[in-house]
Amino acid sequence: MNDNSKVLVGLLAGLAAGAALGLLFAPDKGSETRDKLSQSLKDFGDSIKDKAADEINNLNSLKDKVVSSIKSKLRDVEDEYSSEVENV
Repeated sequence: MNDNSKVLVGLLAGLAAGAALGLLFAPDKGSETRDKLSQSLKDFGDSIKDKAADEINNLNSLKDKVVSSIKSKLRDVEDEYSSEVENV
């Protein structure tokens, strides 16, 4: 996980904690507070899932680029080797 991802996760965790504490100290009935807290935690979980999906997509893209680069370099080496073998 890069630094930006860590900062974003920390920010989201802080927001969720702040929202939870705000709801706990709110003057609503207990059942309403629990419902709000449950919804906040669900939203926080959804945002983490979305961020994880984005990171997985980024990693898949990076993997594809690396694999493509390696295959290209292997083809270049194979072509060079074939040329050398033909000249012998």
